[in-house]
Amino acid sequence: MREETQTNSPSAGEGLIRAGVIVFFVGAVATLVTIAPLLLGTKPFPTYMFGLSMLMGAGFLIAGAGVLRSIAAGRRQARGDSR
Repeated sequence: MREETQTNSPSAGEGLIRAGVIVFFVGAVATLVTIAPLLLGTKPFPTYMFGLSMLMGAGFLIAGAGVLRSIAAGRRQARGDSR
């Protein structure tokens, strides 16, 4: 009998995708907070805020790794089912 995945079970890479989305949005908020004083003509935030803005890119990479992991798991499952 063939094993089937439950519809509500997390697939491979789903945790990485969720974590990447959260990190991306934290970076997006940090970017908006960092850019706001420049647009409003007020005193800029400290340099570490620009570092927090880099979380956008990190989140994108984490989510991308999750997508690649999910693709690899799908390929492994497809190869196993066809044999």
